[in-house]
Amino acid sequence: MIERKKIYKDYAESKKEIDAMVSNFDSTGTPFGNQDRNSLKLFEVKGKTINVKSFRIPNIINQIAYRFFRKSKAQRSFEYANKLMNLGIGTPQPIAYYEFKSPLLFKKSYYISEQLDCDITYRELTTDLNYPNHEEILRAFTRFTYNLHEKNVNFLDHSPGNTLIKKNEDSYEFYLVDLNRMKFEPMDFETRIKNFSKLTTHKSMIKVMSDEYSKCCNEPFEKVFKLMWSSTQAFQEKYYRKKRLKKKLKFWKK
Repeated sequence: MIERKKIYKDYAESKKEIDAMVSNFDSTGTPFGNQDRNSLKLFEVKGKTINVKSFRIPNIINQIAYRFFRKSKAQRSFEYANKLMNLGIGTPQPIAYYEFKSPLLFKKSYYISEQLDCDITYRELTTDLNYPNHEEILRAFTRFTYNLHEKNVNFLDHSPGNTLIKKNEDSYEFYLVDLNRMKFEPMDFETRIKNFSKLTTHKSMIKVMSDEYSKCCNEPFEKVFKLMWSSTQAFQEKYYRKKRLKKKLKFWKK
């Protein structure tokens, strides 16, 4: 098996410990978060909590693609995290990525970062509309997203679980996670507003975000809201259509 790795310079002295986390991932560490698609575990290194994400082995087509033509999810996560930090955008400190390949196929990969303890994620805003300072946080989040767009960051996985939120005295700090699907490019008005489509189904939240974004971009509220709401509805229709199709395919396989 061919190993490829890159470790952030500030963690070079911890190379042995990081190697051990990856080598013994299956038998050590503390499971963390949702384990459905990929495995996440926490480790302790020199007084710091480290988050190791093990990406599942891709299907055979992607094993070929990642082996020869495309950057792995782990490599993209590491590189995008560094780009975000250089732009002054919050994300957990990247530490390393590891890849394991055979001569012809791509196999396992790992992305390693510092664990960041947050107060909530955006998801809590969608499940508890009475959360303290709900509208204040939502408006701050919208300004954060506008800042992403102004810095040409198109976060393709801008969804409820992928923004961590920390309260800092009288303000809020936002940190992006699950970074492997991202583009760094100028965005037109439509692309910017459609970037909100995966976040919530609550019309009241869409109205607040539309109002705040309209103030940021100097566009009429009605124009922003109409596109944000229609984009949200279109995404939901597509999502549930795919879900119904998967259900039918599972039925026929039986």
